[in-house]
Order: sequence, then C-alpha cells, then structure tokens
Amino acid sequence: MKVSLEQVLAWRMRRQFLERPGAGSVAAVVGRLCGVQAQVASAAEQAVSVRLSTAGAAGEALRRRELIKVWAMRGTLHLLTVDDAASYLSLLAAARTWEKGSWQKTFATAAQVSAIGDAAREILHDRVLTREELTAEIVKQTRDESLTELLGSGWGTVLKPLAWQGYLCNGPNDGSRVTFTSPGSWIDGWTGLPAPDEAAQRVIPAYLGAFGPATMESFDQWLIRGASRKASLRRWFTDLSRSGVLTEISVDGQTAYARTADVDDIATAGPVPPVRLLPAFDQFVLGPGTRDETVIAPERRPLISRTGGWISPVVVAGGRVAGTWETTDNGITVTLFAEAGPVPADELATEAGHVARITGGGAELTVVTI
Repeated sequence: MKVSLEQVLAWRMRRQFLERPGAGSVAAVVGRLCGVQAQVASAAEQAVSVRLSTAGAAGEALRRRELIKVWAMRGTLHLLTVDDAASYLSLLAAARTWEKGSWQKTFATAAQVSAIGDAAREILHDRVLTREELTAEIVKQTRDESLTELLGSGWGTVLKPLAWQGYLCNGPNDGSRVTFTSPGSWIDGWTGLPAPDEAAQRVIPAYLGAFGPATMESFDQWLIRGASRKASLRRWFTDLSRSGVLTEISVDGQTAYARTADVDDIATAGPVPPVRLLPAFDQFVLGPGTRDETVIAPERRPLISRTGGWISPVVVAGGRVAGTWETTDNGITVTLFAEAGPVPADELATEAGHVARITGGGAELTVVTI
C-alpha cells in the first residue's frame, strides 16, 4: 500500500479530533491522544478544551478520578485514562532506565531506588502525602538520611521510576502543594501492571491510531526517548505484524507501520481540516516529535522546542506547523513562517475566536510573518 504524506496528515488531524466532530468526553480525547502532557496544567486543560470546545473539562475529569496524573512518557507528567495507565507504565518500567550506569551515576543507585520504592509502596497505601511528608516517612522507614536530598529534587527524577512501576501517582493538590498517593488508592479496581508483552499489544496500536503511520524508532522516542530494549521493541512490532494488527505501508516512499484497520481510511483521507491554534505541549507535536521534518521544518524547530523543555503553542495549517502564537493583553499574536505559504486570514480569525472563548481572553488578532 502506498499513500501520500498529505493523506497521512489529513487522517492524523481527524484522528486527533482536530476536525472537531464532537469527541464526546474528556476520556475519549485523552485516550485517543495516548495521554496529554500535564507538566503545565493549563496547557493540558487547553489541549482537551480546543478539541471539546468546553473549558475546564480536564480538571473536572481528574477530580472525578476518570483520569490519573502520573509521570509517564519521556519522564513527564501526563493525564492518562484510568483504563490505559497501567499499560503505558508497564512499557516504561520495562526499559529499567534507572538501572543503567549513567542514570545511577547522575541520580541514585539502583539499590537506593529499590529501597525508596519498597518504602513508598507501603507508605502510600490508602494515603495522600505531600512530597515533604513522603520524604520524611521514607527516610524514617529506610533509616537513610542521604535520601532526603535525592527525594527533594525539584524535577522528581528519583520518584519517576516509582511512578513507572505503579507505586506512585499524583493525588489532589493541597493548595499549591503537590501530593502523592498510590494508583491502587486512586483507581478503583487497580490490579497492578500487566506484563510488557501484553501492554505492547495495547499501547503500540493506540499510538499508531493517533500518530501513525510511524516507525519503531518514532514510537520509542515518543515513549521513552529511545531507551526501550531493542530486542523487546522488535518483538512487539513483529508479533503485531504477524497477527495482522499492523501493516507496513509506504508514505511517499518511506516505510512505516500503520494499524491494518486504518489503512483504507488513510488511503482515502480527504482534505486537511482548517487552520488550528494548538496550545503549548500539544500532542499533535509531541506524538511524532519535534524532530519530525514532515510536521516541523528543521530550521524552525528552535522556535517550537525551546530551552527548559518548553514546547510552544503552534499554528497548524495543511497538517503542518505553520507558525506559533501567544496570548497578549488584548488578544492573540500569531507569527507565521513565510515558507509555509499563505494561511487563510478568515480561518485564523475564526480560530482565534475559538481559543478566546475557551481561555476567556481577548480575540483581537495580530499576525506577523517571519
């Protein structure tokens, strides 16, 4: 099967609810997008809201425990559906990145992580604790004062392996303070993590159902920055292909994997949906990755993937990133990339109005081209 990149981009936008046909629920959006990055809570809220046209829905779903907030893909905080979370965490844990020499040298030894994990699993059962409270109890239980500094890291690096193993997730905020609990306390019926081979049967097709066709390498970069065990990665894709779940297709001469059930829809995909303004850290960009030149021109990547891990809000036109945008005191300023070609002014104005209704900001539109 051969398809064009334009067909792929049109299909992806529709699969990511950017045609706005009515996703129905927050869980439908978060599930389809394979999670929503939530390092910045307002960005996660907007990622859901621009697709549902409803403000505040993600936060409410999290409060109702229809979602879980946990360190997940690429070590960043994500909102995941309660049905999917265990499978994603299983594949992240399978990489055992905290056992690699470079990780242990920089952050903590594998023995320290194991001790912290054993303590946290017991301490957090049916409890909600702030980081300071959790740290104090872990140090008390392990009798290892050296763990105080490790656990106090602002980025929570040493706690991430605990999240991936299903020992820890975010609880409800205590004012401005983050809290932690266990997934077993947060999710009714939590049964722990499935085996990685079982989890892969769910996660890989889900990823390709939103961001495919894609290569094994693209999936691995999205999942854990390329750190999966390569033999396992190859086995997962091979098994899914042999069972008929996945099919290799050619996208403008480049071979990639797609879900077999999606191939006909990709091959008959119609025109790309209209211009869209997507928030910071949107999955449209993070799914394929900011190095994907079919979505982001390489010379413009520094304007999208900025220092400090910041991913800019983007203008999407023709299925590709055509610029960036930001809110101002009066409205929205759009910066278009000259090489992306003309972007319809009426579509930009309509989309600015859509964003303004969601955020409660002004709709005055300023457009510059660079």
